[in-house]
Amino acid sequence: MHDAKPTRTRRKSGTTERARSLRKGDNLAEGRLWIELQDRKLGGHKFVRQFPIGPYFADFVCRERRLVVELDGSQHADSEYDRRRDEFMRSAGYSVIRLWSHEARTQTAAACETILAALNGRLRGETIATDLRFYPAT
Repeated sequence: MHDAKPTRTRRKSGTTERARSLRKGDNLAEGRLWIELQDRKLGGHKFVRQFPIGPYFADFVCRERRLVVELDGSQHADSEYDRRRDEFMRSAGYSVIRLWSHEARTQTAAACETILAALNGRLRGETIATDLRFYPAT
């Protein structure tokens, strides 16, 4: 038996374990949306879950299109923390789309259409509506 060499990574220690923990604890809305996003089901775009961006973890990310998809419960309404988080991700070159969890759970097809619109460039400027918020990368 040979000794395993430590692997080098650019990730901060504990990042992978934290992402795994978040994936295991996902809620029903995240689970339902993930079924539609995984395996390039949505327009051929590849998504990953609980992707680290700086000190934050994004619910879903399409790295190729640099789009973050966040599902929010009511605790996220008018959250200063989320504004700082979104600004950080935007400054890192990611656009951020926020959808309400209950809508992603009960109206999954509509949520997917909205995400697809962002991926295909049909959402361009900052959009704030009752059912979504979209912030393009800076």
